[in-house]
Amino acid sequence: MKKRTKKLLSMLLVGVMTVSLAACGQKGGEEKEGGSEEGAGGGLSFTAEETKTLEDWGAAVKKSLDGTEITVAMASHPSTDAFKKMEKEFTDLTGIKVVWDIVEETNLKNKQLLDAQGAGSYDVFMVDAFWMSEYASKNVLVPISDFAEDETKTPEWFDYEDIMPAYRNGIAGAGGVNYGIPTAGETRFIAYRTDLFDQYGKKAPTTMDEFLELAQFFNGKEDGLYGVSMRAQRGIHFASGWMSLMYNFGGGFLDQETIGSDDEVVTCTTDETKESLKYFVDLLKCAPPDVGSYTHEEALGAFISGKTAMWLDATALAGQITDPESSTVADKVAFVPTPTGPAGDGAALAGWNLGIPETSKNKDAAWAFISYMASKEKVKEYVENGGVATRASAFEDPELQEANPSYEAQKLALESANGLVEKGLSWIPQHDSINQILDIAGGYGSSALTGDTTTDQACEDMQKDIEDLIK
Repeated sequence: MKKRTKKLLSMLLVGVMTVSLAACGQKGGEEKEGGSEEGAGGGLSFTAEETKTLEDWGAAVKKSLDGTEITVAMASHPSTDAFKKMEKEFTDLTGIKVVWDIVEETNLKNKQLLDAQGAGSYDVFMVDAFWMSEYASKNVLVPISDFAEDETKTPEWFDYEDIMPAYRNGIAGAGGVNYGIPTAGETRFIAYRTDLFDQYGKKAPTTMDEFLELAQFFNGKEDGLYGVSMRAQRGIHFASGWMSLMYNFGGGFLDQETIGSDDEVVTCTTDETKESLKYFVDLLKCAPPDVGSYTHEEALGAFISGKTAMWLDATALAGQITDPESSTVADKVAFVPTPTGPAGDGAALAGWNLGIPETSKNKDAAWAFISYMASKEKVKEYVENGGVATRASAFEDPELQEANPSYEAQKLALESANGLVEKGLSWIPQHDSINQILDIAGGYGSSALTGDTTTDQACEDMQKDIEDLIK
């Protein structure tokens, strides 16, 4: 059987920070009073009455775990920075000390997998959603329900159900088992110029047909104005842009039910996939002429400089669109979910989780850290510190909505993205060769954009090459 692996295509990263690991022998996990070993999961137990408030919970945790030291393996990311700002209160409340090992995303996975082979130096892993399948197959993480659904270890104010369903069900696990708590995520949605739409009496698109019609209408409507901006650089970026709408047509590169079997099925030549590529190429004809060189950065730049009427890309970039210091359209922009297509909804879905490695010697203390940092109780502070919202309560908070005008649309976009989850599909198929598959598909798709081939022929060619690759 082929292992299922994924890789995140687009994620905002900040500067690299490194922190030395504490020696394993200095960590908590020795026997507590009463003879229970905390590392075995027996050190944390309380009643709902004992943990009604954050302070009560802290006292209950401190009673069992005071002095325990945990080491967390995290990516250099805005959410990590937000968690670090919350560390002091967590330690004051619980007596649990935190050692941070913060590394670049590309090195984090290898470091975690190496540690999971037996060293057990870490107690909390920050896990990319696209690593979950591999981590599950290698038994790297503890099923998170062991803690999240245990009322003796989880206070009511953590509120697991408050996490957006698309994140809770779409990025936190594999094989029907969740292994993490989503703490940062993104989908994709549309930003559009309200001044132009008002001027010409147009409404935001709700269907793919409307989206294309609007792009064609605004393209060249004014000097230097184009209809839309999207990522479309040859290779993986083109494939990623195409996938922003592919599933809404019922298309795909692979029959995901066959992945990992001896008879994997490539689906690039289905009518639905061909239709989605033709649509994407037609849409890109309404973009600036250099769109074939665009990653998410250039696509964003074209929109915030006022060159395009619409933009479709990651929700994580919305803050730059509404920031008057970086955007010329900050005060004349609105957002809507990815439009519905012939096959319904299916927006992108990606993100990060906090999970507990099987080899942790301090699982209860690790869960105390996660349940504090990722709780409904602390979500507003987390977001205000720069964290990325994954909870409904954050998207619905009036003050957070005022600070980020895209929140209402982000929530709707996540409801749209959940359509893909409900179909049992992963936005990026869980295949060992997914990077090569995307590069092949994006290469031929790009050739169709430049006119070197037709969209139908591009699909035929990528079908053959991907079949050769996987078989």
